Amino acid sequence: MKRVIFDTDIGIDDAMALLFLHGAPGAELAAITTVAGNASLDDVTRNALVVAERFGIDAPIFRGAAGPLGEALGEGYPDFVHGRNGLGDIPLPEPGRRAEELPGAEAIVDLARRHPGELSVVAVGRLTNLADALALEPALPELLSELVVMGGVFGFRGHRGNVSPVTEANFGGDPLAADRVLGAGIPTTVVGLDVTQETVMDEAFIDELVDRAGEAGAFIHAITRHYFDFYEGLGDGRRCPIHDSSAVACLLYPGLYTTATGPVRVVTGGVALGQGILGEHPERYLSAAWRDRPACRVARTVDASGMRERYLESLARLKA
Repeated sequence: MKRVIFDTDIGIDDAMALLFLHGAPGAELAAITTVAGNASLDDVTRNALVVAERFGIDAPIFRGAAGPLGEALGEGYPDFVHGRNGLGDIPLPEPGRRAEELPGAEAIVDLARRHPGELSVVAVGRLTNLADALALEPALPELLSELVVMGGVFGFRGHRGNVSPVTEANFGGDPLAADRVLGAGIPTTVVGLDVTQETVMDEAFIDELVDRAGEAGAFIHAITRHYFDFYEGLGDGRRCPIHDSSAVACLLYPGLYTTATGPVRVVTGGVALGQGILGEHPERYLSAAWRDRPACRVARTVDASGMRERYLESLARLKA
């Protein structure tokens, strides 16, 4: 059983990933920490509270970082993707629950100290909370069991960025935090667009969710109307990648993925701001930027049909 801290800028695909964790037989949610990204910190925290309350997720929820550590790519929030409220502009109730008083980074440190070696972190937004947690507790890499990050794009199978030719949105939203976290020595797997763009959901997939997952399926159907509209506007049809749930799948079902190994750097300035770069052969490089950097695993291929079936199976458990 994986005990998981879910670190999220909860928008549409994040909510799908949270329900995946909630339904999966191999996961137990220890906490949810929020970070600005798909919407403001206030909005993503409300979204986490609303989803948790609606689906009986009793993990504590902590407000995290409201902005990046350093230079970021773009301004504002991608409401054209996730809607103004971050959940496809469906009507949202005022949550009865409230976030905990402890800030997100402090909560990560506190939980890691109380449960050394027992916690996995799935980070599906900017890595600001984890960077802040590392500043508070430099021993955090020894306290956490593992980290799975949805972020970056590394050029496998010709995949490119979604906010610049070489940059994925989470890394672009806080490049400095991403570079610090991926260099900290936490046992880390990075799940980027190379595999999430290979794992596609369409209206037939959503219809099957509605049939198999009951209320959770109906909720996902409602929030993905806006999402599909955005991707259809790009010329991709009524289909889109399964981004954040891919990180959950990689945590719980690592056999669905193959990985490459090496240090990962994230560009913190210039025209390639936010680009993730995998150094598979650091011993060959002249640049000192690759020296003394810990290796990460980077997902390069995926069994997409297997991932989708694991998702459907997990969500169906919420109907039982």
